[in-house]
Amino acid sequence: MQSNRLAMVMTAALCLWLVAACKPGTPSEYIQPDDMEDILVDYHLARAMAERATTDSYEQKNYMQALYIEAVMQKHGVTKAEFDSSLIYYFRRADRFDDMYERVSERLDEQALVLGASEREIGMYSTFNATGDTANIWSDRKNLAMLTVPPYNQWDFEVPVDTTFRQGDSFLMQFMADFMFEDGSRDGVIFLAVTYGNDTTICRNTHFSSSGFQQLRLNAFDGHDIKRIRGFFYLGNSSERSTTTRILFVNNIQFVRFHQKEKKKDEKVEESSVKQDSIARRADTDSVGSGDLRRAGDGSLPADSGTAVHRMGRRMSEPKTR
Repeated sequence: MQSNRLAMVMTAALCLWLVAACKPGTPSEYIQPDDMEDILVDYHLARAMAERATTDSYEQKNYMQALYIEAVMQKHGVTKAEFDSSLIYYFRRADRFDDMYERVSERLDEQALVLGASEREIGMYSTFNATGDTANIWSDRKNLAMLTVPPYNQWDFEVPVDTTFRQGDSFLMQFMADFMFEDGSRDGVIFLAVTYGNDTTICRNTHFSSSGFQQLRLNAFDGHDIKRIRGFFYLGNSSERSTTTRILFVNNIQFVRFHQKEKKKDEKVEESSVKQDSIARRADTDSVGSGDLRRAGDGSLPADSGTAVHRMGRRMSEPKTR
């Protein structure tokens, strides 16, 4: 009986050893995961320090950034080339890189002013309840990293729409951007599209080329329910092949919804009387006369077909080139 137990223990130990031996590890020519995580934290801090330097000279900031980064490499006993090749190695193994960068992001969040924005700017909506008048409704991943090479240069998202949305809601997308570019032009894009119950789609996008706090606002479109919200992050220059590091880190993503303030009854009555008065005045001035710009027999133009909303709706239905 004792010999059988010993055999079972030895068999179990052998199985564990085989599992550990078969588990893929990081090749020795690359920086190991724990060390890479430490270096990434210091790297971001060094870049943030350079961005916040009290100088308006772009060349001076780049010079200080290079000095800070070189100090980080020396601190950890690695070369910039080893760091770059290891970064690409981990990024192309998405599951491992995501886990690593999630931990890096958590550590960076603990640092005050780490990426150039105050805690009030990036954190002011973090604690708002999702059912309140102002709410951070972002439920997807809060951090991502992008390369300039497809398919790693675009990340699509969709914000779920539920019964807490109201007509007249407006939106704000905000995040921290950190470009890790050794050369080449920087071109980050955030695109947002909101489709309403009448199938009108309003689109907004903005380009950003510097690290720091970024925002994209989409104002309210009254009178229609919200049907769908989608968008994407995009990193340009995908046609420029390079062996140098070109990565965009996006951190602390928030998507904030603002409910339109409901009007009180007396405000609605007052607004109604003002509207009726304006209609009456318009009727008085619409008669053809010497001071009227519209002459008898002129055709009325379809006012809504050329508005910005309709133009953007048509643009969304056309094939997009990214």
